[in-house]
Amino acid sequence: MNKLMNTIVAAASLTTAMVALTGTSNAGEVLDRVLSTKTLMVAVGTDWGPISHLNKDKELDGYDVDIAKDIAKSLGVEVKFVTPGWDIITAGKWQGRWDLAMGQMTPTKARSQVFDFPAVYIWGPIIAVAHKDSKATKLPDLEGKMVGVAAGTAAESYANHKLEPDWVNAAPVQYQFKPGQVKAYTSTNIAFDDLRLGDGVRLDAVLTDDSIARDAIKAGYPLKMLEQALFSSPGAAAVLRGDKEFSAKIASAIKALQDNGTLAKLSIKWYGADLTVER
Repeated sequence: MNKLMNTIVAAASLTTAMVALTGTSNAGEVLDRVLSTKTLMVAVGTDWGPISHLNKDKELDGYDVDIAKDIAKSLGVEVKFVTPGWDIITAGKWQGRWDLAMGQMTPTKARSQVFDFPAVYIWGPIIAVAHKDSKATKLPDLEGKMVGVAAGTAAESYANHKLEPDWVNAAPVQYQFKPGQVKAYTSTNIAFDDLRLGDGVRLDAVLTDDSIARDAIKAGYPLKMLEQALFSSPGAAAVLRGDKEFSAKIASAIKALQDNGTLAKLSIKWYGADLTVER
């Protein structure tokens, strides 16, 4: 009887231990996969301006693409890119399809429930863009207007007056106008395509990153930037929570790029200015 009881207790203990193990975070799982496959899967966009885009050779290029390549190099692996929509990236249901998301995600507290943010690698102003024929010249001129934004961005939160900057040392947001309607798009460039049709035809303005706006205007879009930025936010690399070792490797790689000046050089290459420090 005692032998039977000991067997039952031992079996129960083993079951409890196995449950505890399977319930723990997948510490090391992503890093192990990256190192074993010798491949870092990185999510970027194809139409995010200097962040990431398809160049004339139909190859992915841009600031974030260059950084991702350097991160992979530091890990001793190859890099492969995938191009899901921003809304899919921020939903967090990656299911192993990619390991790292670039795209300069704003590291908010809400997102930190899903993601780890190993490092901030850029600070960028968010601005308002109107059609060149618009009479709007300043932010209050957009009061009650139809405003377009990329879904899941800080610009969308600002437009809906729901932006609560909760990154380190964030300044309170001062809302300069309240849109009459906010229209969310899968990408900023699709919003620009509606805005370029004419002032007030489908949109009165688009809220977006300064760099994306400048790139669109340079490409010939009939747009203009309104005076004064809405706010400035940090952009970070994002990984799913649960693999501290992998997150630490990404943080170390980006810190090395910052320390040796590569990050600043890449920023100047793609933006014409060093945006790697808050201004």
